[in-house]
Amino acid sequence: MPGEGAVRQMNYHAYELAHALLAPWRLGLETLRAGLDHPLNPLALWPHSRGLSAACEIFEKVTRRYGKPAFGIKEAVADGRPVAIREEVIAATPFCTLRRFARDEPLSSGAEAPPQVLLVAPMSGHYATLLRGTIAGLAGAHDVYVTDWSDARDVPLIAGPFGLEHFIDHVIEHLSIVGPQAHLIGISQSSVPALAATALLAARNDPIVPTTLTLLGGPIDTRVNPTAVNRLIEDRSRAWFEAHAISLVPMLHAGAMRRVYPGFMQLTGFMTMDLDRHWSAHVGLFYDLVRGDRDSLEQHRAFYEDYMAVMDLTAEFFLDTVDLVFQKHALPKGELSHRGARVDCGAIRSTVLTTAEAERDVICGAGQTHAAHVLCRNLPDGLRHKLDLAGAGHFGLFNGTRWRTEIAPFVARTIAAADWARHGAWPEAATANIVRLPSSR
Repeated sequence: MPGEGAVRQMNYHAYELAHALLAPWRLGLETLRAGLDHPLNPLALWPHSRGLSAACEIFEKVTRRYGKPAFGIKEAVADGRPVAIREEVIAATPFCTLRRFARDEPLSSGAEAPPQVLLVAPMSGHYATLLRGTIAGLAGAHDVYVTDWSDARDVPLIAGPFGLEHFIDHVIEHLSIVGPQAHLIGISQSSVPALAATALLAARNDPIVPTTLTLLGGPIDTRVNPTAVNRLIEDRSRAWFEAHAISLVPMLHAGAMRRVYPGFMQLTGFMTMDLDRHWSAHVGLFYDLVRGDRDSLEQHRAFYEDYMAVMDLTAEFFLDTVDLVFQKHALPKGELSHRGARVDCGAIRSTVLTTAEAERDVICGAGQTHAAHVLCRNLPDGLRHKLDLAGAGHFGLFNGTRWRTEIAPFVARTIAAADWARHGAWPEAATANIVRLPSSR
């Protein structure tokens, strides 16, 4: 129906119109700020001038559209020393680019190649660049491959649909590119397709089944301790989300007329979940600008350059996730299928499984990720690990200080132990355990 398409475009068109209407204001205020901050301006250090300049910058930051940032990973730490890292594109489809981050130095004579790690970025509104710290924490000792998902707004209609099945297809295809004995890490939403792909490969005894599978804060079974986010999704039908959350990409974009869940709607949801924190951060930014506190300014800018950069999701993937993961709980109920094959996590018998949860996670409740151990019922106890990160939130599981100092080292030890096991017995440290990582405070 023509009218239906017009309605679906309304939200997106309103957003584009608002952005266009604010463009002259941004330009004018940027010009004003440049004049206020000019070193030859005798009033540049006057408190009122600094306050006005700070207000201009705040306005620009909260109203502009943030493009996709660069990964920009130039070095990582290996054995306590910095090593250069090179980034290269390994494969690409319209919906995803597989990138590799590896040490930019030749292997010494007789040295083994570093473990191959496939990091499956979540497709939840943010670009894979949000995992910059995650990648850096692994790249020193591993070859890290990352799924860099495309903004659906930039994918032409001719590329076809992209749903949860296509996501799983990409994980399996990328594992085949990385090769046998790879180590798979699923983060947040991507934990579900990562676990499903592992189960499918294990069921057919495929040689590319991952050696280890690490799931960080993933909604494996959202019936366990449902969060406010889980309840909000469960209270509305798939039809409601299709009618209220899906828009058509406007003309002048490469993906014009593609049905999408717009990134700006997801960002609005993220912001409103913790509005007081974001408000306080921007108030703090204002005073830092007035004081000229450069260190605090750079930290704020670096965080929000990534946080405010969002991408559109295909309608098929968004609605599949809502329907199958959060409403029907298809994976934990044993009802999820892929290309006609039922996904049975009981087929996983030799992959080392590590799950990690954060105490203050408002997105994935306690027990939702650890539920993977219940589903992998035939996995020996010696191949299981559970991590509980006290005093941390969702993002602390894969970014920041806690990731670098606690989670990443544990994951690295698990990967190393699994690789050693190929040459003999498992070391004692690799036996099943539940590790409760204390609060850093």
